[in-house]
This record gives sequence, structure tokens and C-alpha cells, in this order.
Amino acid sequence: MPMMVNFIAFQIGWFSSVIGAANQMPWLGPVVLLFVLAIHLGITSRPTSELLLVIACGVVGIVFDSLLVAFNWVSYPSGQFSEFLAPYWIVTMWMLFGTTLNVSMGWLKRRPALAAVFGAIGGPASYIAGQKLGGIILVDYMAAMIALAIGWAVFMPLLLALAEKLDVAPSETAAQEVHSS
Repeated sequence: MPMMVNFIAFQIGWFSSVIGAANQMPWLGPVVLLFVLAIHLGITSRPTSELLLVIACGVVGIVFDSLLVAFNWVSYPSGQFSEFLAPYWIVTMWMLFGTTLNVSMGWLKRRPALAAVFGAIGGPASYIAGQKLGGIILVDYMAAMIALAIGWAVFMPLLLALAEKLDVAPSETAAQEVHSS
């Protein structure tokens, strides 16, 4: 049940973000993220670890998407505080993605090659869908697709590894430290 709730919550957040941005309501996705995050943190057994993961995803997102903007491969119709930075709603989408890493995307943990392939295909596909809905403009389509495929192929396994590391219970961490000594 939590996996299905997580998947549906992500979809609602994703569509709210993209459609909101396309309709000059870039605040819509971040508002939905607040609700999704509250539910997510309320039902997880490790809310602090999950919050750290969500924040880490936001940091990755602002850096990566800001580079896409800086190279003029991608632009956004709304929600940018600066023409050189990714819009706030795409950063909160990355944070929303962070809520899936230990739940609906958890099956990809310990499968870095599969995670990389999934990222290389799913990442660009998500941006293409975002363009079709009017929330994003792929200014230089080919450069954006290459950057997105490479970026997501790298970030997907790395973020899943971080999720797995943060998902370890305190008693398991102590046991691991004893074994490594």
C-alpha cells in the first residue's frame, strides 16, 4: 500500500508542477510537494533521513537544471528567480523525486547498472513529457537529450545509493561499524 500511495503522490506532484508552470502557476507544484512531503515524512520510520535525502535531491536538481539553463539547452516559461537558475518548481520536483527513492523506486537499489539505464531513459522522457505539456522548452533538443541522459544515468544510481545509506536503522549502523573495525 505505501508503494502505491508513494507512486500516486509522485504522479500528482509531477503533473501539478508541470501543468502549473505551463499555466503561469509555478507555485502549484511546490504546494503539492508540501502535502506529499508531510504525508511521506509522517508514515516513514526514518523521517530525518528521508528529509536529508529529499534535500540532497533538491541540491542536485538546482545544480543540474541550472547548468542546463546556463548552457541554454533548456528554458522554462515560469518560476525562475534568475535567468541563470533553474525555476523553483523544478527543484521541488527533484525533491518530490527524493520521496520515491526508498519506496516506489526502491527496487532499483543495489542495481546500479539497471538504475543508470532507467535514468538514461526515464530522465529525458520526463523532460520530453514536460515540454509536451508546456512546462519546459528544450531549446537545443539534441544537447539537452544528451545531457539529460548522461546526467540521469549518473544521478539515478548515486541517489539510490545515498537513499540506501540513509535508510539504514541506527542499530544496523552500529552493527556495521563493529564489523568494519
